[in-house]
Amino acid sequence: MPSWVNTLLWVLFAFLCGSLPMSYWLGKVFLRVDIRQYGDGNPGAANVWRAGGKGWGLLAVFLDALKGLVPVALANFSAGISGWPLAAVALAPILGHAYTPFLGFEGGKALAVTFGVWTGLTLWQVPTVLGLSFAVWLLVLRVEGWAILAGMLTLLAYLLLTAAPTTWLAVWLGSLIIFLWKHRADFRRRPDLRRGILGRFLRHG
Repeated sequence: MPSWVNTLLWVLFAFLCGSLPMSYWLGKVFLRVDIRQYGDGNPGAANVWRAGGKGWGLLAVFLDALKGLVPVALANFSAGISGWPLAAVALAPILGHAYTPFLGFEGGKALAVTFGVWTGLTLWQVPTVLGLSFAVWLLVLRVEGWAILAGMLTLLAYLLLTAAPTTWLAVWLGSLIIFLWKHRADFRRRPDLRRGILGRFLRHG
């Protein structure tokens, strides 16, 4: 089989995995609700959390992350795919989640699936940095989109400081573009600081 055909098959497999609307199905089958009627209207894990509480929300986060982890880990560690083909495989689940054909190409914001993708690429390394970055910036900034952007820029600094492969930077850029588009409504608002302890410290520091 030609290498480009093999890569294409893996990309399609990864896209299919990412496009499975696990959070939406959890809401429909177990909670008997359409989670798109909650929160921001997206079929993602955050709205399962809103509709069903912490336990169902954590399960949705896990399943959405798994959609990114499984195809990327298989391609990376089992199939021996590397370089630019692996970068394409890594971006496919994120794109699939954000634009799932199962829901008329209207998907979620792709945060959880992105953690799964980076776990499949780097195991614990990048997910840890990204998780800490998002956690800090979500405490500091009131608007989610601005916090996600700040977290991604923090991750970029880490990748550059550690001389990460160019293909990892490509995955970072591709996921950033998807995040910016999915959060585009947030960027019409000012990046105000929260009133919490950290926000007050930065505001008056």
